[in-house]
Amino acid sequence: MTISDVNAEIRSLCDADSTSYTAADLLRRVNSSLEIIVGKILGADGTWQWDDTNYTDAPRGTGTLIEGQESYTFASDYLQIIAMDIKDNNGFWRRIKPLDMNELGGLSPEEYFGTTSGSIITGFPLYYDLFSDDSFRLWPRPTSTNVTLASGYRVWFKRTADIFTSAQVTTGTKVPGFATLYHPLLCYMTAIPYCMSYKKDRVSLYEKKVDELTKDMLEFYSRREKDKRKQMTMVGISYR
Repeated sequence: MTISDVNAEIRSLCDADSTSYTAADLLRRVNSSLEIIVGKILGADGTWQWDDTNYTDAPRGTGTLIEGQESYTFASDYLQIIAMDIKDNNGFWRRIKPLDMNELGGLSPEEYFGTTSGSIITGFPLYYDLFSDDSFRLWPRPTSTNVTLASGYRVWFKRTADIFTSAQVTTGTKVPGFATLYHPLLCYMTAIPYCMSYKKDRVSLYEKKVDELTKDMLEFYSRREKDKRKQMTMVGISYR
């Protein structure tokens, strides 16, 4: 379904037209519903990572490292960091680990990684520590003798939907970036707020449809790994 089809279906579900269900209200609620749907998909996509098909770039971003600098910020919008890589001084990307304080033996990062003449030891970063929505620390701090500073870190992340703009609604050709089989879910979700005010008798039916479609959609996305070989392993049983 294109956004034009989605809007037409929503208004049909509501017995509404462009005057009673305005384009601005429809756009706001379609985008809100879309982001809710994407949040549910991201929680069920397993090892096959979902990404909105409307994006033209991969869900990753790079940034420049600074000699001896610990803290960094990045501008890319994301919902969840998946992994981080550092480029070594040979130009090869190497995966680093999220910092787990339990691995530091009760020491602070400064104590664990050590100091030289009162300064924190630098080298090739082994860990990253997220400390806000768009910031992280690297341990040890990077140095040009061990890493490539220019575009030296790479962040892999999950991101929200590529939401619709008013211009895209006007052209009407953009398609929601998730499985077409479940595009009606977007229509029912966006119809409910309108019906809560003007068609109350339809709300329970549409809520039921949303629940059914959501359940089917999450099952679909959680089962996309059919090509991944499953292995049976022995598990020890304690009789104590």
